[in-house]
Amino acid sequence: MVQTQRQSVTGTRSIIATLDEARAATQQVAFAARRLLTMYTQDLEPAVYDQPQFLETVKKLVLAKSYAKVRVLLADPSRVVYEGSKFVHLARRITSHIEIRRVKSQNRDNQSAFLIADDRALVYRLQASRWEGIIEMNDPMVARRYLNYFDEIWIASEPEAETRQQHL
Repeated sequence: MVQTQRQSVTGTRSIIATLDEARAATQQVAFAARRLLTMYTQDLEPAVYDQPQFLETVKKLVLAKSYAKVRVLLADPSRVVYEGSKFVHLARRITSHIEIRRVKSQNRDNQSAFLIADDRALVYRLQASRWEGIIEMNDPMVARRYLNYFDEIWIASEPEAETRQQHL
């Protein structure tokens, strides 16, 4: 795994500021998942989520454990569908473990992006269009706060049919 220099805030929390740090933090959180990976994203940011190492980690998680799940809330699926996404291609091949849902329009005011491993580790960016954020590797209270928010939106969202279809 690529290690970058991040400013440590606590023993398990660090500040990230660059694309490389965001990629490394995302990979580190994904690698920490044992049963559930929860992702809130505007458009499956290809610079982060289409990276070979991240995709391999997700694939290993869901293929190694029959109970493992990846849940993705997608605020703007249009770019993913028309530009293509390696993550979506993976999701199409492993549909029983990876589910992508579209955030309903009334819930799209949140411009953040986050990834949660199980209920402990989190990488969070206040603005998905920027790389600045935090990585927290062991704070169940913080992770649970974002999981609760995610679950509320998840329940109100719809499965994203476009990401399930194979386009010819």
